[in-house]
Amino acid sequence: MNHDPFFVKPNTQISLTKDYDPAYLADFHEKSDANAKLSAGIEKLAQYQDILYAQNTYALLIIFQAMDAAGKDSTIKHVMSGVNPQGCQVYSFKMPSVEELDHDYLWRTMKALPERGRIGIFNRSYYEELLVVRVHPEILAKQQLPHIPPGNQIWKQRFEEINNFEKYLVNNGIIVLKFFLNVSKAAQKKRFLERIASPEKHWKFSVNDVRERAFWDDYMQAYEDIFNHTSTKLAPWYIIPADRKWFTRLVVADIICSKLQGLNLQYPQVSEEYKQQLLQAKELLESTEE
Repeated sequence: MNHDPFFVKPNTQISLTKDYDPAYLADFHEKSDANAKLSAGIEKLAQYQDILYAQNTYALLIIFQAMDAAGKDSTIKHVMSGVNPQGCQVYSFKMPSVEELDHDYLWRTMKALPERGRIGIFNRSYYEELLVVRVHPEILAKQQLPHIPPGNQIWKQRFEEINNFEKYLVNNGIIVLKFFLNVSKAAQKKRFLERIASPEKHWKFSVNDVRERAFWDDYMQAYEDIFNHTSTKLAPWYIIPADRKWFTRLVVADIICSKLQGLNLQYPQVSEEYKQQLLQAKELLESTEE
């Protein structure tokens, strides 16, 4: 699959409304065709993850950002369904705790970084510090900062800090993939109404989610600023159409597989001495009666 329609080129100015269609489906028109390709992608991802775990050199950090009801949870569930649980970990970041507010804003995510050989998934991330905090600046006043730069300088400062942080991660073998699930406001409304109408989905709904819709344009502007300043060659952003969940899952899985394939992963090579030990072990097992 061609990933160019989803890739945010570094050092470019993009517009979410003009450049990215939440309903885009590429050449796929039937859910069944996409699901068949997704199944193949999930199987391939499981193979790559097995080698990643065995090689124990790289780690993969996958970041999901989106507006509410865009499908982050279901995308993670479906795409990672074939992965060995011991090689994958998912963290969801909610409102910072008192302890977390006593540290810098990257501290709580640093603690959750994946180990070598593992895939780590952030369901929301440190990018919330450039989103909800920007849309609701009163939150910034509670972060106990010694100095808050005036105007937009605080966001420019954090763009630079995050870019440096992600460069540090990649330089140390933690590959960073960032996905924004781009759901339309109309599709979000439809999903909210479905949650209200379905008792088994009531737990997924919060009245505050509806209140946040009033700030939709502010969030879109904040997201655009993030993409324009933090999509880098080392840690790019991908804007994924999210009005059709089946297509969202397909694209995410395909991009993850392509990234892992590009690492040229290999199972560890053993020494000749170790191979001889394996042969001795084989002979011993074959000569032993049960």
